[in-house]
Amino acid sequence: MSIKQLLGKKIKKIRQQRGLTQEQLSEKIDISLRGLSGIERGVNFLTAETLDKIIDVLNITPDELFCVEHLKDTETLADELIEKIKLLKNSPEKLEEVYKVVKAMTSEF
Repeated sequence: MSIKQLLGKKIKKIRQQRGLTQEQLSEKIDISLRGLSGIERGVNFLTAETLDKIIDVLNITPDELFCVEHLKDTETLADELIEKIKLLKNSPEKLEEVYKVVKAMTSEF
């Protein structure tokens, strides 16, 4: 996935979490609905000015917006998680903590 696609996906996700429609966000940041749609689909890249407005309107930090590692496909995320867990074999305390978290998160399945 390209940076445009990852950033667009993240903007869309946060917009939806904030309960905003594309039309509402586009009005608040003063760009066309078509322009915002293109940004969210990863077709268009936003200007620095639009980026500032999005960060302000969505009430997020740049760090929050650019943290996109978790937006990888499910199979890649699972593979990376397994590899990271394997690295914890030499750290029993950390491995126990990870186990507890994973167990708690999956207990409903």
